Amino acid sequence: MEVKEVKDDTFAASQGEALIYQYFPQLTAEQRERFAALDALYHDWNAKINVISRKDIDNLYEHHVLHSLGIAQVINFRPGTRVMDLGTGGGFPGIPLAIMFPEVHFHLVDSIGKKIRVCNEVISALGLTNVTTQHARAEEVRYVKSAKKLRKDEAQQPAEGLQPERFDFVVSRAVMPLADLVKIVRPHISQRQQNALPNGLIALKGGELEHEAGAVRGEKMITELSDYFHEEYFQTKKVVYVQI
Repeated sequence: MEVKEVKDDTFAASQGEALIYQYFPQLTAEQRERFAALDALYHDWNAKINVISRKDIDNLYEHHVLHSLGIAQVINFRPGTRVMDLGTGGGFPGIPLAIMFPEVHFHLVDSIGKKIRVCNEVISALGLTNVTTQHARAEEVRYVKSAKKLRKDEAQQPAEGLQPERFDFVVSRAVMPLADLVKIVRPHISQRQQNALPNGLIALKGGELEHEAGAVRGEKMITELSDYFHEEYFQTKKVVYVQI
């Protein structure tokens, strides 16, 4: 997409955009342009297909974009990393993270077709080339290396839709219990390691999580987003990492 000149006044940014630039001042001109475009895109598409609560759409940057970027406070994905956004809804956290990490591939998955349609339209309008989408449930996401396990009739179909390899991380804003989410995510995690943080699940969660996290075996890390973002909305918001 066309890159506009960025001046020290942070692009004459709206209050919402300025919130992003406040916490991520290192953004390039192209990244700022893409973040700036989100407001009009989501207001337009949300009026047609409701993927964000209409009471919450005016809080897009704080409640959805910045919340998604909380994951960037936990990990700096290395170029070439593959990330699945499971239950992406309207594209969160996947689309903001794809803007933040242009050399990382994001695969957005949701079981509701109209939500994937909105994702596709936003991705196209932003000119993002590091994002793919899939209208599917988690268990329907399959891989080229698993093609031999498909039924005979499925094996005769083109490989379109099959993923070339598994993912380094799965990210999600899903509301299901953490232990259930880990079970769903586990088959999709690659054994190849290429980031400082070992492969696994990174979930955006809220509220008291000690009991929920205690039901999950293995290495875990809970990060309070209030340590990074000072708005009241983030007082109970957390990023939960589970090594898989």
